[in-house]
Amino acid sequence: MNDPVQSLAEIRSMMERSSRFLSLSGLSGIFAGIFALMGAAVAYGLTKDLRRGVGAEGMTWSEAVPWLMLDAAVVLVLALGSGIYFTNRRALRSGQRVWNATSRRFLINLAIPLATGGAFCFLLLHYGAAILVAPTMLIFYGLSLLNASKFTLDEIRYLGISEVLLGLLAGIFAGWGLLFWSLGFGVLHIVYGALMYHKYERA
Repeated sequence: MNDPVQSLAEIRSMMERSSRFLSLSGLSGIFAGIFALMGAAVAYGLTKDLRRGVGAEGMTWSEAVPWLMLDAAVVLVLALGSGIYFTNRRALRSGQRVWNATSRRFLINLAIPLATGGAFCFLLLHYGAAILVAPTMLIFYGLSLLNASKFTLDEIRYLGISEVLLGLLAGIFAGWGLLFWSLGFGVLHIVYGALMYHKYERA
């Protein structure tokens, strides 16, 4: 005779797999964090003299912005690429489909606040409020994680809350935007990814 408790646990597991996207890999978070820290190091090198008010013969802020945007774009591509690779690998190992109705809902709910935040960052740059770009990125990224958290692992919600709080702090201490950006997109991702890998993926 089957154990009722075990049967209920199996039913619950089946319901979770059908309603939540559970193939996110902790390694995706770790690599995204590493790429973010590398990008932050490049951005620091580009803006170091500008923040000190020296280097008049070098790059101006208006000249630095396109390079910073390119830096951010490279980080985004690398993070997305590693995320797709590790998520697909985990799904194959667990016998799950990566692209289904649940993953589509997850991506849509993630993308809407993220795209809105990206557009708002361009407006901030257009109106000369570059100092608020880092806080805005953190806040909207956190909101996108919160919005998508109902379709994936619960831990995403706590990462989202942490990103929003860090974004608000970055807004208060606006001159330290790159540091807070590094903490949010770099350190938090690495910590989150390591915890998720240890909890769900480690053999």
